[in-house]
Amino acid sequence: MNSQRYRAPMSRRSFVKGLAAAGAGLPAFSMSARSSFAADAASAYAGAAIDWKQFAGQTITVAGAIHPWSNAITPLLPDFTKLTGINVVTDFQLETTYLSAIPIRLARGSATPDVCMFTSYGQGISGGWLEPLNAYYSNKSLTDLGWYDESDLIKTARTFSLWSDGERYGFTITSEAMTLFINGDALAAKGLPVPQTFDELLATAEAVKTNEVSGIAMRAQAGGNSTPPAMGFVFSYGGDMVKDNKAAFASPEGIAAIDMYGRLLSRAGPVGVGSYEWYQVLDDFLQGRTAMAIDSSNFATDISNPAKSHVTKQARFAAFPHLPGRTPIPFMSHWQACINAKSKNKQAAFLFLQWATSKPTSLQTAAAGLATTRLSAWSSEAFQNAFGRQAAEAALTNLQNADVDRAKAILFHPQSRSIQDVFMIGVNEVVSGAKSAKTAMTAAAEKANAAIRG
Repeated sequence: MNSQRYRAPMSRRSFVKGLAAAGAGLPAFSMSARSSFAADAASAYAGAAIDWKQFAGQTITVAGAIHPWSNAITPLLPDFTKLTGINVVTDFQLETTYLSAIPIRLARGSATPDVCMFTSYGQGISGGWLEPLNAYYSNKSLTDLGWYDESDLIKTARTFSLWSDGERYGFTITSEAMTLFINGDALAAKGLPVPQTFDELLATAEAVKTNEVSGIAMRAQAGGNSTPPAMGFVFSYGGDMVKDNKAAFASPEGIAAIDMYGRLLSRAGPVGVGSYEWYQVLDDFLQGRTAMAIDSSNFATDISNPAKSHVTKQARFAAFPHLPGRTPIPFMSHWQACINAKSKNKQAAFLFLQWATSKPTSLQTAAAGLATTRLSAWSSEAFQNAFGRQAAEAALTNLQNADVDRAKAILFHPQSRSIQDVFMIGVNEVVSGAKSAKTAMTAAAEKANAAIRG
């Protein structure tokens, strides 16, 4: 599982062993597709010691980004209403629009949405916007912990939502880690293996770049939403984004990491890469306009779909690159769904989140290719068919190599967004050649620490 070169798809037995290493042994409950699930759906939920109808007649609003999770959960909402009598109104927007709007909405004290996809955890907790959930978990009329089975969650998902005091303010709803995507034909044409180290990545990207095809595509837009790949570089070079409540990416390790990031994109990146967000990275790879890319493992669903991708057959998935003799530390995250502290339907919202992240629901969303937080869903044939078995292997490797504490240090910081914004402005300056990595990271860290000090 730790080999970083492309291998033939692993056997189901090997994949299950990898899942066990990610967190726990797999439960016996497993189904493949929604059609085979449907006949047993009622009994699956009936097995919970919960009165699913206790809030019948209430209406909750679920807000979030247009995202694989929202795409996967939306078709199942009529099933939730049938099970509980709770009506669900959805409010899904483009990701950048949503991420800008939701903090403003919650800060104003709006009672809606009741449930929201959320990333700025520290800001939401310090602002009092998110409902603490431990009391709901311990309420036996709302929760059947035996049925919910938290041991079935991927290891990082079990601890990701925990705040420093042990309180929980959200449910993890997806799993992703930065992954290397490769157009196998582009590398084979040059007789090149899948790169493992950062130096090999740079040499390979330069070797395969042509006038029509870039060597590598990654995010470089000057804004906080573009940070995940670059943060994985910082972590893998031994650096931190935040340490001891200070921006730490101007360390020698951080500077070296961003210097490499800049060299990759300035020498082998696409034209106009300074404006690239994840949308452009994914589109370039799907259209065969780049030989390699680094971004979210969740891209695999689109890459493996021949209706969307021109490179389905030649696409390969690999572990994040590393320094010689060191383990890679890709950036990882779990999208979370939280309850608005001002919601008037908090218990119904909690019931929704428990349903949405349960084993039976996760098996259905996984069949649509969603990388859920459930080991049982990851092991299902339907998920592996939709996501791609080799893509799932690479994603699991990257999740295992990730450092959840490093990721949480930046993601859960109350000033997370402003820190990420100035960091990525600096990265953009390095990619464009406007500044050296040392100058850009030093200036960015100074601005970030000024924001932290207030």
